[in-house]
Amino acid sequence: MNAAPPKREWVGLTKGEERLKLRPYQDTAADFLYQVNRAMVLAPVGAGKTAITLTAMGDSLRDKLVKRWLVLAPKRVAKDVWPTEAPMWAPSLRLSMVTGTPAQRKKALAASADVYVTNYENLQWLSEQKFKFDGVVCDELTKLKNPSGKRFKAFEVMLKDINMRWGLTGSFTSNGLEDVFGQCKIIDQDLLGRSKGAFMQKNFILLNPEYGQWFPRVGALGRVMAQIKHATYLLEPGEYKDKLPPLHVVPMECAMLMDEYNRMKRDFVLELGDVKTIAANAAVVTSKLQQIASGFVYDTRKTPNPDKPGKFIVTQTPIFLSGHKFDLLNEILDENQRANTIIVYNYKEELAELKRRYPKAVTLDDANAIKDWNAGKVELLLVHPKSAGHGLNLQFGGCRMVFVSLPWSLELYEQTVGRLHRGGQTQAVWCYLLLAKGTVDERIWSALQDKRALSDIALEELK
Repeated sequence: MNAAPPKREWVGLTKGEERLKLRPYQDTAADFLYQVNRAMVLAPVGAGKTAITLTAMGDSLRDKLVKRWLVLAPKRVAKDVWPTEAPMWAPSLRLSMVTGTPAQRKKALAASADVYVTNYENLQWLSEQKFKFDGVVCDELTKLKNPSGKRFKAFEVMLKDINMRWGLTGSFTSNGLEDVFGQCKIIDQDLLGRSKGAFMQKNFILLNPEYGQWFPRVGALGRVMAQIKHATYLLEPGEYKDKLPPLHVVPMECAMLMDEYNRMKRDFVLELGDVKTIAANAAVVTSKLQQIASGFVYDTRKTPNPDKPGKFIVTQTPIFLSGHKFDLLNEILDENQRANTIIVYNYKEELAELKRRYPKAVTLDDANAIKDWNAGKVELLLVHPKSAGHGLNLQFGGCRMVFVSLPWSLELYEQTVGRLHRGGQTQAVWCYLLLAKGTVDERIWSALQDKRALSDIALEELK
C-alpha cells in the first residue's frame, strides 16, 4: 500500500456553490478514505456511504491526488442515486453517466468529466475501451465477491492502472466468510493474497469434496479480520444509531392448508388435476415449497427450440392455490389505515396477484415512481429485493414495509429494509414478514438471523 497523503483539509467552495455538511462520524470516514488509497468502508444501510465518498472524491480531485474517477454501482443506484446526491455533497464535480446503449456509453466516456458512473453489467464492455482511470469506487463491493466471474476478471485487467481503490458495503460477510476474499482482492490483493484456493486451504476445511462444501477453521474469522483491519473503516452503530428512528421487525404467521405442501416435500411431485409438477432435486423442491407457502406453484415445462438445435424453450405457468398471505396483507393494510406502504415480492406471480388486488399500486419501473413515492403520492409501492436492494432513497414517502416472501440473501434483505430505515427517516419503521406457519418460510427467516449473527461477529473483530 502506498504512503498516505496528509489529512484532507476543507477549503471554501467557489462563489455560488453550496454543499451539505457531513455529520462528525461521516467526516471521520471521509478522512480515512482520503488518507488510505486502497480502503473499504463498512457502514450499515442509511449511514451515508455515498455522501462520505463524494466528499472524499471531491477533495482528492481538488488536491490532484486523482485526475479521473470511475464509479461502479448497481444499475438503479448508478442511474438514480449518484447523479442525485453528487450536487448535494460535491457540487463542483462533473459527472458523466456511462449507461444506455453502446453508442450512448461511448459518447459519455468521450465527455469531459471528473467522475464517470456506470453499472456493473458494463464492466466487460468497459474493459475493452481505451480509456483509463486512476481512481475507482466500487459501490456495493459485494457485487465483486466472485473472483472466477467474467466481470471480476475483466475488471482485474483495468485495475493495473488504478492506484486509488475504494470499496463500499454494508454486508461484508452476508453469506459467509468466503465472500471476503474476492472483495479484498479487488481493493488490494496484498490483503488476503492472490489465490482463492490458497485462502480457502488456509482458513477452511473441505467437508464434502463432491459438493464443494467448506467450513471455516477455528479462529479463521478473527485472523482474516485482523489481516484487513488496517484497510477497513468500520462505522459502528453507536456512532449513528441515535440519528435513526427505531426499526420494528414483526413476523406475522398465517395458516394454510398443508396437503399440497406436504406432498411436494415428501414426493417431489405435486398433481393438480391434469397438471403434474415435478421437482428435479432438493434445490428445486425448496423453491417449489416457498412458492406453495405463498399460495401458488409454477408448472415448468421444457420444449425443444425449433430454431436452436439442442436448446429448449422454458415456460412457467403459475397455478394459484391459496390467498392466505394476501388476505393477511390486506388486514395489515387496513389496520394501518392504508398508510403508504412498500410491499416486497420475490416471484412474478406474487407481483401479478398484487396487481390484481391493488390495480393502483406502483412499481419501480413506472415513470417517476421514486419521485412520487417520496412526495407521498403513492399508497402502495411494489418492489423486488434485487431492484430495490442498494442505495435507493425511499425514506421520505412512508415508514411501513411488508415482505410477502423473504429472500435467502441477508444482503438483499437488509438493503431492502434500509430503503426506509436510513438517514432522513423521521418516523419509526415497521417491517412485517408474512410467514406461512410450518413451512420453509420459517427456515428462511431463521437462516437470515443466523447469517446476521455471523456478520455481527465479523464486525466485532474489526473494532
